[in-house]
Amino acid sequence: MIIKILGIYGSPRKGGNTDMLLDSFLAGCAEVGADVRRLYLRELDFGPCAGCEGCSATGECVMYDGMKGVYPLLADSVGIVLASPIFFYGVTAQAKAFIDRMQPLYVRKYVLGKKGLNPGKRKGFFISAGATGGERLFDGACLTMKYFYDALDAGYAGDILHRGVEGKGGVADVEGALNKAFEKGKWFAALA
Repeated sequence: MIIKILGIYGSPRKGGNTDMLLDSFLAGCAEVGADVRRLYLRELDFGPCAGCEGCSATGECVMYDGMKGVYPLLADSVGIVLASPIFFYGVTAQAKAFIDRMQPLYVRKYVLGKKGLNPGKRKGFFISAGATGGERLFDGACLTMKYFYDALDAGYAGDILHRGVEGKGGVADVEGALNKAFEKGKWFAALA
């Protein structure tokens, strides 16, 4: 069976640190035979959750935008990894808007009591980098990610977090960072 892994690029900046880490991670997944797919939020035409409660009756989002094609992609993936730099101690606006659009899945699971997207052996992973060295730099983002994966019926398998990474491409100067991401990708694909 081929494992389907979805990599979600949450940075507004192309080729930045989290893009590089996710590229390495997904290369590791592919190395062990996973079917890797990529979703670039900076290229996706979608808006934030409108809070309209249109999903409350069916568990389906009533907004018609680029997310309509994403929900089936999420459902078809056994492993989901989201990468986002830290902006003001949280994920980027693009990533947070994307996560907020999981409200229909939350409604399906917790309000309507319906089956989620693809319950079972699904795993989620988080990759992040931030410029500061703050001790609690990733606390808010990791908590958000755990609830994101819960809505997707995916267990939180872990994360790669790098503090003190300055400038575009700075993660390449962090000893072993890209190789660690590659190896974690191999591990994740085997786990999913």
